[in-house]
Amino acid sequence: MARLFSAIVPPSDAVEHLDAFLEPRRASAEFRWTLPEQFHVTLAFMPSVADHLVDEYAERLAGGLARIPVPVLRLAGPVAFPNAAETRALAVGLVPESEGADVVLERMAGRARNAAVAVGTEVDGQRFRPHLTIARLRRTADTTNWVRLLETYTGPEWPVLAATVIVSHLGEGPGNRPRYETVAEIPLGQ
Repeated sequence: MARLFSAIVPPSDAVEHLDAFLEPRRASAEFRWTLPEQFHVTLAFMPSVADHLVDEYAERLAGGLARIPVPVLRLAGPVAFPNAAETRALAVGLVPESEGADVVLERMAGRARNAAVAVGTEVDGQRFRPHLTIARLRRTADTTNWVRLLETYTGPEWPVLAATVIVSHLGEGPGNRPRYETVAEIPLGQ
């Protein structure tokens, strides 16, 4: 069985920009910081997919995204789950920069979930809220100051040229983090 997700992976300049913003601030909080090479925006998460369905999922997703226009986005602003007073995860939001990009993003997430259902696998039932997780907390905490800090962050804009299908291997990465294995890159706007 595979832990599988489909995601938007920001380009290196957007990753580097966010990493440079966070780097001097990371030491001031004992969060479990997301490694920059694992930055992504989850479209659909499937906690347990039969190995033989992974390729079929990627094929279904490719069919669903075949005519999706290329949205232009940027990382900006704070997201705290479930809220700033009792945060378990801290994230940066996504801002649409091209006309209709917010609708395209919702459509991409919907099609990523539909592809999972079509191959007969369970999708995490969380409502889609576009974000890039930067840190997880060991226990809930008030992150109001971090939320205020992230309100000042605005990254560079970029066109989303592809969706990525990734298998997450728990505990196999640095510091007992997951190791990500890209199994498919699905171009948009084709």
